[in-house]
Amino acid sequence: MTQVAPSTVPGTCEHPSLALVDTVHGRPDSGGHDELSSPETATAWLIDCGLVAPEVGLQEQCRSRLVRFRHDLRDLFVAQISMDVPSPKAIEALNRALTSAPGALLLRFGHEVRFFRSVEHPMTQAVDHAMAIIAEDAAALLTSADASRIAACESDSCQQLFLRTHARRQWCSNRCGDRVRAARAYARRRAARNIDAT
Repeated sequence: MTQVAPSTVPGTCEHPSLALVDTVHGRPDSGGHDELSSPETATAWLIDCGLVAPEVGLQEQCRSRLVRFRHDLRDLFVAQISMDVPSPKAIEALNRALTSAPGALLLRFGHEVRFFRSVEHPMTQAVDHAMAIIAEDAAALLTSADASRIAACESDSCQQLFLRTHARRQWCSNRCGDRVRAARAYARRRAARNIDAT
């Protein structure tokens, strides 16, 4: 089982595909943060999620592929949320990732652990393997009963996707909810002051 880095956003711990989509925090035009901004940060994210071995080091080309794949996954999830038709390119990218790495676990033997199974790829295929795991998770999520629970945070300054824990949940985190509620309260107070001033 793949272990995804801990997150406060519902669904990202269980689904590496949602975790990948949510590696962009905030809006790019308002100083957002990208966890995949360099080969080193992308490598660290994959290692933290248990998707590659600690000795793996991504090059820029692999990081770029992962970022493009993130964009395609977002397209698929947003199409599910909005009930729109997804881009054929995004579906093709997911299918290509599904078939890019062998899925069979190889039999290995070690003197201490005896027989065990593992996937071992050359370093050059590490990102293919990680993307295949993420693609499998995305395909399973999009075709499951949980697909209807995929939602986008309704905070204007956030673009996180999450799984609704209940039907009325609007925000990915308490922080986003608190921020929106505070902004609404401020707007009401300001409107009340403007009315009083007239």
